[in-house]
Amino acid sequence: MKKNTLLTIIGVLIVNLVWFTPFASASKFKFGVYTVIPDNQIDTQKSYFNLKMEPNQKQTLTIQLKNDTEDDVVIEPEIHSATTNLNGVVEYGSTTAERDSSLPYELADLIKTDKEITIPAKGSKDLQLNVTMPEEEFDGILAGGITLEEKKVASKNTKETTKGLSIENKYAYVVGITLQETDETVKQDLQLHDVKAGQVNARNVINATLQNPTATYLNSFEVDAEVTKKGKTVVLYESKKQDMQMAPNSNFEYPISLNGEKFKSGKYTLHLKAKSSKESWEFEKDFTIKGEEVKQFNATDVSIEGLNYLAYMVGLLILLVVGLLLYIFYSKKKQKKQQKMN
Repeated sequence: MKKNTLLTIIGVLIVNLVWFTPFASASKFKFGVYTVIPDNQIDTQKSYFNLKMEPNQKQTLTIQLKNDTEDDVVIEPEIHSATTNLNGVVEYGSTTAERDSSLPYELADLIKTDKEITIPAKGSKDLQLNVTMPEEEFDGILAGGITLEEKKVASKNTKETTKGLSIENKYAYVVGITLQETDETVKQDLQLHDVKAGQVNARNVINATLQNPTATYLNSFEVDAEVTKKGKTVVLYESKKQDMQMAPNSNFEYPISLNGEKFKSGKYTLHLKAKSSKESWEFEKDFTIKGEEVKQFNATDVSIEGLNYLAYMVGLLILLVVGLLLYIFYSKKKQKKQQKMN
């Protein structure tokens, strides 16, 4: 076995922030993380766990945790299956994404570890990961990672209050884990599910849910999407994106931005082309944007230009002045006419 530092695969997670994201340097961490690579590592050049195992095989993996500070550091490990976020980036840490329907096994069900581990001051501690593979042989890859985050402790150094807002920084290492049992190549597949109106960062988008139902990565993944009125050819909205990746047995909502335009109710068609490094796909799917969705999303889209009240008030003021001048002019004209008659 050999020990590798995780300099190339450390994931820095910063959560529960308000208003700003601070720069996360290595000095922010109170502990170091090192993997002990076992003999059944597929690629020994990788410093994360990239293992080939047998059905029902049990194995203990080791992660060495080192603490150079003067105080004990308490770590809370969490194991997650890999997911794909809306930017087409694979995530190995904590996520709010629901389990994909095609995922055969959650990594957390196959790998057990301590819920909490203390690294002594100026010392080190080994974290054991107990892996038990499924009884039935499977082709492809199970992918995920273990998040190593310091336990939340109230401290003036990590928490401050600004204008009544609580700001807290959390930093964590994420160590990738991939498990496989065979060398069989899994044929890639892609499926298009729901297409519907939605929002990303308070901006109107059309979300197309793409699913990778296979136990393999979709690398060099790219999408070319267009939206038209149903039965029409004029492109209303479009989106192209390259250099993405999808995790095995995962899905994500691919957003097509309206670029500040308002939703309009009606029937539409999505025309979507996608390809990976090995396969390509084409989809066409009709969908409907309902009136209540139009009202809901248009009211909360921060990019839609609303009524310019200043221009409105200036215009109204001009109309009032013009009206007043016309009133005075005709009043004086009428008065002079009456004087002549008298």
